[in-house]
Amino acid sequence: MYRALTSATLAELRRPRPYPAVSILMPTHRREPDNAQDPVRLRNLVAEAKERVQADPAVSRADRIKVVEQLEAALAEIDLVHVEDALAVFVAPDEHQVWTLCRSADARVVLSDTYLTRNLVAAQAAARPYWVLVVAADHARLWSGGPERVTERTNGTFPLSRSLEDPDSERKERIGDLPSTYTDELTRQFLREVDVALGSVLAAEPRPLYLVGEAAALSLLGDVGTAVKSAVARVPHGGLAQGTAEAVWQTVRPAVEEQARKDITDALTELDQAKGRKEFAAGIDEVWQKVRTGRVALLAVEENYRVTVRDDGEHLVHAAPDDQGAREDIVDEIVEKALDTGAQVRFVPDGELADAGQIAAVLRY
Repeated sequence: MYRALTSATLAELRRPRPYPAVSILMPTHRREPDNAQDPVRLRNLVAEAKERVQADPAVSRADRIKVVEQLEAALAEIDLVHVEDALAVFVAPDEHQVWTLCRSADARVVLSDTYLTRNLVAAQAAARPYWVLVVAADHARLWSGGPERVTERTNGTFPLSRSLEDPDSERKERIGDLPSTYTDELTRQFLREVDVALGSVLAAEPRPLYLVGEAAALSLLGDVGTAVKSAVARVPHGGLAQGTAEAVWQTVRPAVEEQARKDITDALTELDQAKGRKEFAAGIDEVWQKVRTGRVALLAVEENYRVTVRDDGEHLVHAAPDDQGAREDIVDEIVEKALDTGAQVRFVPDGELADAGQIAAVLRY
């Protein structure tokens, strides 16, 4: 359930599928007593999905059977003890996926020819994903990070390793020419390979990068590499090349939290400067109008801002959840649209945008 939402994964989730592609969204709870309701809500939503699939005349009998089987398989995979703030379940006749979200989502069941991804996208943006490269003279591991954990990336090139044994060490020792680990050309070559592999990852999935390792390893990596120069922070801490996810997370956590504070400060500064240039939008309706035309360069949203609206034809107006045409996740729609049009998205603490209606944007023109 804990996975990084890569560009490739999102593209795969968004591709059209044969009807029905079933999306189940629900809020979840991390602690007692609120989490006691989660199993009941999940079973009810799965039951609703089954009923709608079985009652839909557009779904063939063969596909009904397959979708129900996939729903059962997805339900068996879900561990509600370790969820975050919401759950997304995607099911089609030949597949199922389960995602846990660090941002709440309203409960719903949707049958369409695509999965409902906007809540997943907004949660990923709120999580501020990043990379952690842990490096030593003989080993390099890459970790995908989020707000509460890191998960090792083991597909593709990483992890990388080599032997520290020099096949010519005896001769070099006899003539007094045995170099130290971090002056050895083999180490320099290995770290160049690490940098090249990292560059490929960053090109495919640009994220903030944190480097962790002995000071000598980080210094040499900086000397021989190019991709590593984009790192937002270097954490000199050895002994983690074979470390656990928890050890890596606790080591990099202070740097990640410091960078998050800096990003928030920078975003608020950009908003203030945009006001003077008259390149500023505020409030749910104005921001929605601008993001639809691709004019938003930076979107800032308070972390827990949610609002229900309806479109009256010209503007978004506040609405009750049961009003006809009500849109309960308009904030997540705006986040998804902003990201699709190349905007940066920053979630800021509640209250920081009180004068702007809890959502604001820097405009491109």
